[in-house]
Parts: sequence; structure tokens; C-alpha cells
Amino acid sequence: MCEKCRWRASSGLATLSPVYDYDLVVLGSGPSGQKAAIAASKLGKRVGIVDRRDMIGGVCINTGTVPSKTLREAVLYLTGLSQRDLYGSSYRVKDEITVSDLAARTQHVIARQTDVIRNQLARNHISMITGTGRFADPHSIWIDGGSARETKVSADKVIIAAGTRPARPSSVEFDDRTIVDSDGVINLQAVPRSMVVVGAGVIGMEYASMFAALGTKVTVVERRERMLDFCDEEIVESLKYHLRDLSVTFRFGEEVASVERHQTAALCVLKSGKKIVADTVMYSAGRQGQTDDLGLEAAGLTADKRGRIAVDEHFRTAVEHIYAVGDVIGFPALASTSMEQGRLAAHHACGEPTRDMHELQPIGIYTIPEISFVGATEDVLTDSATPFEVGIARYRELARGQIVGDSYGMLKLLVSPDDGKLLGVHVFGTGATEIVHIGQAVMGCGGTVEYLIDTVFNYPTLSEAYKVAALDAVNKMRNITRIDG
Repeated sequence: MCEKCRWRASSGLATLSPVYDYDLVVLGSGPSGQKAAIAASKLGKRVGIVDRRDMIGGVCINTGTVPSKTLREAVLYLTGLSQRDLYGSSYRVKDEITVSDLAARTQHVIARQTDVIRNQLARNHISMITGTGRFADPHSIWIDGGSARETKVSADKVIIAAGTRPARPSSVEFDDRTIVDSDGVINLQAVPRSMVVVGAGVIGMEYASMFAALGTKVTVVERRERMLDFCDEEIVESLKYHLRDLSVTFRFGEEVASVERHQTAALCVLKSGKKIVADTVMYSAGRQGQTDDLGLEAAGLTADKRGRIAVDEHFRTAVEHIYAVGDVIGFPALASTSMEQGRLAAHHACGEPTRDMHELQPIGIYTIPEISFVGATEDVLTDSATPFEVGIARYRELARGQIVGDSYGMLKLLVSPDDGKLLGVHVFGTGATEIVHIGQAVMGCGGTVEYLIDTVFNYPTLSEAYKVAALDAVNKMRNITRIDG
């Protein structure tokens, strides 16, 4: 008898049923992979998770979300940017900020987070399989641990959580020094005096604002006419105004035709004929699924040209026992949603009942200042002919806003005049990604603007902005009712 098989009695007859090394193997240890593995382990399954030794935690921990957000905090602290309203425009904690200053905090956080993830996996009795995995067949995976020999593991169910890497245009010669992508920018040897950021998406704008805060002369080149066009236009205009104040130049409706690398700088040539010289050029041209080396064909799977795998509502691929989660399945490609996808996929794979992911998913953009929102934008409501009223609170009118030195922040509520329900919450400024969750909770529970008016908020806090904005919206609706009535 094959060692992978055993006899099982069924209806009085002996039948052959496969035995696997694991009930579930997860390919990738990023946010979605971690949560999938832990969820399955909590359900009593034998779980293995595959990743390289130097990539525990995935791109999120090592080159993406965590390093970039840590870098942002280091920039805010060392430049003293958030305190300049209080102490003057020349205020700085450190005059000469080096890459070493920025890297120290980043490496500390990465090391601590990697330890946390290792401990979580160990505590849940999840086998850490070190190496890169590729399918040998739909139930078997070759593990290349870097030695001459490969090992093979088998699993009843597989979850692909391989993540993504920055897309690199084939026409551009990246050298990871002068011409870099969004993963390589955290490894620059020096803070550049000038930088061209190609692409005004989330990642591009986050890094553009960070380097502008450091004093780098930043030029953003974007082929579209707007940046962050899925966000509220008024919020985006506020960000644009703030970045222009940090000497950021925007080139909308422009495309890079070529980049010439010279000894000490790069020359960007735009299709319009404009030329821009910069110490560093950073491409932020989207992400590519890391599926090239997974041997998908051996499992009966394919990926699209961006390396993404199609899944159904349960995150199941075209092969019934194989699931895919996280950035590798495409939009929204956020760490927050990826974690929930991993948990839900693991529960479905293990036959555990689940509820669908809530439709209210907040978006957080870690520019300087932050942007965060949940629900609909004004454009979406206008296009769908949905009536709404706007309530606005500005941080400069809040005691806490004055205390923290934020005179530019704002919170906007979009309210239904029919029943007072919140249709959208949009925040710009200090703590935006934190306080947006108050609005998310109220919306998720079917609360109305009256709830925010009647609620007592701690004083002084930025959360008070909800009460101020709610009162603003209700007063506007009352004036309309008075005239109509």
C-alpha cells in the first residue's frame, strides 16, 4: 500500500483514501497567510505555512506596509513637521536627517514584528516550512529550501497567499539606486535632494509626501488628470494644497517616455517633451502577483497578465480544494481586507460556517497628512442621484486640533436627509485612519446623525469632530425643511 494511503471502512467495504502531510498548507506568510493558518489551526487542523526565512511576515512586514508606515513616523518625528504650527516653520528635531536615522526605527519594528509572527505561529502549533514552494500536482508542493535537494509536502487543502511585487515597466532599467521601485525606495543610501515619483496612486503619494517632508524636491508625474480619484475630491484638493506647500510639483496628464541614467542623477523625458533631472526616480506603477514560480499549471490553475488568480465568493479557485487570498487576487489589496480574506477562506476550507465580509471597508492612505474614508463619496452619490447633506468639522476649531498643532485637518460627513443615516465619512489630518472607525461603527450598526449629536465625546479629542460635523449637517437640513415646510 502507498504510504500516502490508508484503508477506511465505508458501508462495509474497504476503500482507499489519501493521507496527507497536512490538512492545510498556506503559501505565503503575509497578513492573509498568517490569519488563514491560525484560523485553520484554531479549528484543530494540521497546518503548514511556506515562506523564505528572510520573508517571514511577507512583503507587508519586510518591504511594504510596516516599513513604509514606520518610515513615515520617523519622518514626522525627526522633521518636527507636525509641530511647526506651534513652534514655527523652521522647527526641526534634527537638522541633518540621514538614512541611518530613518532605518534605525524601521529595522527595530521589522525585527519586533517578525518575532511576534514567529511566536504566534509557534503558539498555534503551525509548522514553518522554510523555502519557496511550487506545485508538483494539485495536492503536492515542492519546497526549495536553498540546498541542492528539494522536499515535497502534501496537503488536503491549499491556500495561495503569495502576495505581490512592484510592477516594473520592461522599458526601464532599474538599478535600485538611481531608478527604484516602491519596495526598493526604503533601501536608498542617502536622502535624495530631488526625486521624480512616477504614478500618483496610494503608494506613490505616500512616498512623495514623506520625502517632501524631508526636504526633497519632489515632482509627481501622473498620466491621469487626477490623483487618488477614488477619494473625495475636496479631501484630495486639501492634500494637494498641503503638498504644494512642501514644494511638491504635479505633472498631471503626462507620461514618462524614457529615463536616462547618468553618473550622479537621472534624466526623465516626458512624452510632452519636458525634461526633469532628479537624484532618484521612483516608479509606482501598480503591483504584480507573485505567481510566476508557483507552478500553477501543475495544479490546473492559471493567472492573468498581472499575476492575479480568479476566485469565487468563498475565495476558492477553479480547483475546488485550492483557495487564493490577499493581494494575489487583486482589489482591494489591503492588509486589512487580506487578513479577513485569509480567515474566511480557511473557515470555508475547513467546513466551518462563516458570515460574509462586511461591505463597509475603510480605506487608509498614509500620506502626510493622512486620509481615510468609509462609505460613498460625493461623486458616487451624485452620479446615483442619491440626495445627501454635508456636515464639516475643521480641526482648527477643536481644542485638540490646537493642542496637537493641526490647523488643516477636517472631517466630512455625508448624511441622508430622508432618515439621517450616514452615507460616507471622510477624514483628512492627524489620526484620520484611527477616528474613521467611529463613523464605520455607526454606519455598520445603522446609526443616524442624531446618535452623534446626542453622544458625549471625551474632551479634548479629535473625535469631537463627529459631533461638530453632525450639528453642521443637521442645521443645514433644518434650514431646508423650514423653507420647504
